[in-house]
Amino acid sequence: MLTRFIVCLSISVIFVSLAHAGAKDDPVLLSVNLERLEMRDPGGDDGLYLEGGAWLGKDASKLWLKVEVERVHGLTDEAEIQVLYSVPIATYWDIYAGVRQDIKPDPSRTWAVLSIDGLAPGFIELETSLFVGESGRTALRLEVDHEITLSQQWTLRPEIEVYLAGQNDESMGVGAGVSEIEASLLLSYQVHQQFLPYVGINWTKSYGKTADYAREEGEETSDTVFVVGVSTWF
Repeated sequence: MLTRFIVCLSISVIFVSLAHAGAKDDPVLLSVNLERLEMRDPGGDDGLYLEGGAWLGKDASKLWLKVEVERVHGLTDEAEIQVLYSVPIATYWDIYAGVRQDIKPDPSRTWAVLSIDGLAPGFIELETSLFVGESGRTALRLEVDHEITLSQQWTLRPEIEVYLAGQNDESMGVGAGVSEIEASLLLSYQVHQQFLPYVGINWTKSYGKTADYAREEGEETSDTVFVVGVSTWF
């Protein structure tokens, strides 16, 4: 069933893109965004984190590629890829549908995705994503961030992400309910309009059965690290 959904979605995206390819007043554009490329705990665990992607499309509809990778001690610990198609549903709000593939950790997982992303009052960016996988697996991810302008160059950005799972998945080390909360506080300096180096702290904590699985593997259930990174786009 999920495979059919993926195939149908891909075909739909191709046909929609081709149908609008000839419009001169709404040209097809390409944008690449490196939201976060950072070293975590420099000199310690040798951690590397990447979050970014690209979109291809027009003002009203886009095809997205989103990538998130975390490496520890030179090895990939977590890796996720999403292919999505978005359309606007209101001013500053878009809806996304597509596929998420978890490459790491093993075993890999494939999910259908439905997301709503937009700007809430107070210029708070909010993204809510529902994931439906094989064997009836479900999950929900809530991401919130806000940019606080300190001066013309300096910006403070708090971010928080909450991940909830519908079922226990012992092989992935994920428990039902609130599985993990991750929060960051990043201070960036605008060297160029499209180049922002930053420093900050990143905190993660596992809860419930997820924390129990971590303890059984001898892993920590909470971690706070110093980060140094850069954001850029073109």
